[in-house]
Amino acid sequence: MAEVVSPAAGVAAEAAAAGKPSLWYNRYMLDINFIRNNLAAVKHATKEKGYKTDLDALLALDDERRTLLTKVEALRTERNNIASQMKNGKPAPELIEQGKKIKGELSELEKSLSEIENRLNDELKNVPNIIFDDVPLGGEECSKEIKVWGEKHESGVDHLDYCESRDWVDFERGAKVAGSKFYYLKNELALLENALLQFGIETVTKHGLKYMTVPYMVSSKVLEGTGFAPKSSDQSDEYFIDGEDLAMIATAEMPITGYHADEILNEEDLPLFYAGYSACFRKEAGTYGKFTRGLFRVHQFNKLEMYAFCLPEQSEEIHQKLLGIEEEMLQALEIPYHIINVAAGDLGAPAAKKYDIEFWSPVDKKYREITSCSNCTDFQARSLNIRVRKKDGSLETVHTLNGTAIPFARMLMVLIENFATEGGKLQVPKVLQPYLGGKTMI
Repeated sequence: MAEVVSPAAGVAAEAAAAGKPSLWYNRYMLDINFIRNNLAAVKHATKEKGYKTDLDALLALDDERRTLLTKVEALRTERNNIASQMKNGKPAPELIEQGKKIKGELSELEKSLSEIENRLNDELKNVPNIIFDDVPLGGEECSKEIKVWGEKHESGVDHLDYCESRDWVDFERGAKVAGSKFYYLKNELALLENALLQFGIETVTKHGLKYMTVPYMVSSKVLEGTGFAPKSSDQSDEYFIDGEDLAMIATAEMPITGYHADEILNEEDLPLFYAGYSACFRKEAGTYGKFTRGLFRVHQFNKLEMYAFCLPEQSEEIHQKLLGIEEEMLQALEIPYHIINVAAGDLGAPAAKKYDIEFWSPVDKKYREITSCSNCTDFQARSLNIRVRKKDGSLETVHTLNGTAIPFARMLMVLIENFATEGGKLQVPKVLQPYLGGKTMI
């Protein structure tokens, strides 16, 4: 059973144990001491991921905070000593005057300290996670292929033309109701999506993942804690709720990360595996010029997401486990693919390493992304105060990992491109036939 603690209480206890007086100390993705002690590695990751945070200025600001904090703590001690002296009889006038002076000085210093901590917190939000040594450097084009599976189909049909001709999808009415890039799935295509979901649930639960549905909205605390703060405002992918501290989720990764926020997990319970099914909502900001046809890039889609909380020493093995489950499903669906080790410039803030699986598109004659799998180390868990109590009683921040099981809109497109027949029917992969009443064609 996990211990539930308040953010302040949890961090205060950890800070006190380490001799650290500041409550905010470990509340952001990278601990300020980690940055200070690993400055070259953090600068390297910040540059390679495309962030412009001035880490030297950040550390100078932290030095200023430390100096102010020392003064504040000294005045607080002096104030407490005077308060103790005033308990015994009528205090001397000079003692009262000294107390007033300290109170005034302390008030000004505490205000300055609060302002500096707020500035420092804002800067810490813009420091991305480090990158592992085997991550390729450079932009998206520098990602490296590490595996190829399956026989590439020579030809395929355009999924959007095919779906519209069979009355399986309606983008026109979707746009009428909600705007561009919203759609209705209909008839056999909607049933095929349900078959994919049942297949996905059966596969992930077989591997020990606990299946759950999740909230479709999260607070700004969870949004920031998962590391989805954009590099710039025009890249914000989330839909925000006016008048509420809520945003629509872009992935079930967000609410699952927050599931154990402000909790202390038990070492013997780790690793914990979850699979979350949800609708996902994305503005797709910053995707100008990328492939957007039909179901490939839309504002709302359903997805089955895998997630793990684990000990730091378990995360590399679990990264491979999640990637293996993704491969197992694609191979069962007989989808040709390759795996790439994603380059640093395309990683995003939370991931220290990410694999993308890209399916072969016989229509476009190229690979396109279908799933991803990320090791976020302690980056997300540190911000959301998710820790583990070790057997020796010590506390440690857990590692978090995520992997796409099935992105349903894209997967439907993949099946159509690869399994539409010349006779106009769609061949149903064997693993999905039991969920469609045994049908081999639809």
